[in-house]
Amino acid sequence: MNQVVIEWLGWIATAVFVGSYLCRTSGRLRAVQMAGAVLWIAYGALISSMPVIASNSLVLVAAAWTLMQSTKAEAQS
Repeated sequence: MNQVVIEWLGWIATAVFVGSYLCRTSGRLRAVQMAGAVLWIAYGALISSMPVIASNSLVLVAAAWTLMQSTKAEAQS
């Protein structure tokens, strides 16, 4: 893949990550975190960086888990 495209993917992932700080609700925050993590995982795969892939895989799982937990709690109340 073109190096410029890979670099842009990294910048887009960075923008999504920074944008997560603007989220006002926890559900939106988790969704944006998950989207950012997916972008970072793709970027990590393209640059063959296991630390980037591993750390963002953990972020993806944690965000998905907390989103599911909050959704369950809201449904029960």
